[in-house]
Amino acid sequence: MAQSGLQRPVTPSKELAAITGSAALPRSQVVSKIWDHIKKNNLQNPQNKREIIADDKLRPIFGKDRVSMFEMNKHLSRHLS
Repeated sequence: MAQSGLQRPVTPSKELAAITGSAALPRSQVVSKIWDHIKKNNLQNPQNKREIIADDKLRPIFGKDRVSMFEMNKHLSRHLS
């Protein structure tokens, strides 16, 4: 049985590996590790929880200082192969 898109392992880019580690992971695990990083480092805008404020590890992934949580997955896709 083929694995679905969320279960199929993906390889993170060098920039993304700084947060997730370099091992291939299912996309759902990559997103989970990104959220762990966001929460641990208090990177959600307190006035608008849907906005993520990029730190030095997230800025190279997002390409800018702030993204919405909906935009985040689009930026993550560019760093997965």
